[in-house]
Amino acid sequence: MELTVDGFSCRMTIKREYPESLDPERSVVLMIELPYSRSGRRSKWADRKRWKLEDVLGTVLQEIELRAVDDGRRKADEERAAAERKALWTAAMDEARDRAVEAQLAEVLREQSEAWRDSRLLHEYCHALERRLAEAGPEGSGLADARRWLDWARRYARSLDPLVVLPGMPKTRGLEAEDLKPFLRGWSPYGPSRQGGS
Repeated sequence: MELTVDGFSCRMTIKREYPESLDPERSVVLMIELPYSRSGRRSKWADRKRWKLEDVLGTVLQEIELRAVDDGRRKADEERAAAERKALWTAAMDEARDRAVEAQLAEVLREQSEAWRDSRLLHEYCHALERRLAEAGPEGSGLADARRWLDWARRYARSLDPLVVLPGMPKTRGLEAEDLKPFLRGWSPYGPSRQGGS
């Protein structure tokens, strides 16, 4: 039999306590059983010498009402915990997005810095080559070839310099779940749960 109290459903089973007994008195003893309770509450009642099952029906119904109250509290606690977990996850996702974008920008900055450093180094090399050409004099051997090399090296060094044109704020690429994982501190990027099922 299924009973419902304030949205809480409870299956109540009425059966013989000793169905296989050959003793005619024991074989007719009835028992009411409720499902196992998480709180360790009583879940079985049966005919006894001091009372009949009919006498404890009020106690059984009261137990079902108490379980309904417990169930309501548990559901409220679970909903509250889920809402708190979602709020923490949302905050973690916001922070992870910010940090992932910052990581993309830092990567671009490092690339530009390395290109600028390479350009500066090549410009220094070009200045040293120019001094060496001046030392070789107007009639040095291989001078024309070295000047062509110097012209190309200067153009190349200039092409590497990210500051030739004033750089603007870089565009960031769209963020995928995998981009956020390193910044989520154990949260899943797919929903308000912890990685590893916790």
